[in-house]
Amino acid sequence: MHFFEILLLFVAGFLSGVVNAIAGGGTFLTFGAMTLGGLPPIVANATSSIIQLPGYITSALAYAKEIRADRRQAIQLGIISAIGGLAGAVLLISLSNASFRALVPWLLIAATAIFAAGPLLKPKARIDEHAISPAGIVSQFATSIYGGFFGAGMGIMMLAVLGLATGGGYHRLNALKNFISIVIATIAIVVFAAGGVVSWLHAAVMIPGAALGGYLGVWAARRVPQAVIRALVVAIGLLLAAYYFFTG
Repeated sequence: MHFFEILLLFVAGFLSGVVNAIAGGGTFLTFGAMTLGGLPPIVANATSSIIQLPGYITSALAYAKEIRADRRQAIQLGIISAIGGLAGAVLLISLSNASFRALVPWLLIAATAIFAAGPLLKPKARIDEHAISPAGIVSQFATSIYGGFFGAGMGIMMLAVLGLATGGGYHRLNALKNFISIVIATIAIVVFAAGGVVSWLHAAVMIPGAALGGYLGVWAARRVPQAVIRALVVAIGLLLAAYYFFTG
């Protein structure tokens, strides 16, 4: 890996951290940078999961009080999501790179659509917390399969699903989402590492950039409108999808 490639990967990691801190969607940047740099798509996808994990952890720590207060729901949803995340990760590594490569543009379009619709999917403030419904269990299980398999746009999708599955205010749902994201990502990373589909060198280059970007992204979030960042991420998602369609 030459210096220019290291610099580009670090910058991509940094920008992903900034974007995640403001509006989410950093996976588009990390996955895109690694695949455009020649990394096989399954390896790029698996490595992106590792790069995103520190951000999930710090976000969950910020909601530690809410997660402890809601530990029963968190454990129930965590178990459901662990099983789903395991299924999604195993499904990913069972595919060949060629098969996954054929799915990538469609996955990017789906993830971009979910990301673009994020403001519409954001749950409204409500206090009618309730036990997890059967439909909610099925929906969260499906979402966690997607999270273990690909993951881009998972957080937005999960907020909408949790709003239906268990109700409650936005910060309660966001706390649960952050905790569950750690569960799904950790399970997936264990599977990916065991399957030998992680580029630890790329992860080592990009994680410091993502951490720095996440920190400075808080500063940017106070100055850059979310709509601008959201439009940029959507444009990147569509450009990447077009690239994979026309080069496939």
